[in-house]
Amino acid sequence: QVQLVESGGGLVQAGGSLRLSCAASRNIFSINRMGWYRQAPGKQRELVANIISGGITNYVDFVEGRFIISRDNAKNTVYLQMNSLKPEDTAVYYCNVFTGGFDYWGQGTQVTVSS
Repeated sequence: QVQLVESGGGLVQAGGSLRLSCAASRNIFSINRMGWYRQAPGKQRELVANIISGGITNYVDFVEGRFIISRDNAKNTVYLQMNSLKPEDTAVYYCNVFTGGFDYWGQGTQVTVSS
């Protein structure tokens, strides 16, 4: 099992930046895939970005060029650097890990972008 704890959310004005962190309870070196999802009120949870073994990253269109996902294996942490934030980025952001055939989720961190 893996426990995940997110941090770094908050309130920011449009155009601002935030960095989310997700600390895992175990070594992440061997974890196949780590990523970030988000869920806005009344909407389904959606993928934002993920990073797989070897450091390959994937982004959805609406964050490409604005968000950067990275991982620090020494700290067992995955990050999401969010730049040029827009009001439509407002959501609860969840960390996700896929390993051993199972998905694990953090508790979520709220990101609110004011116009």
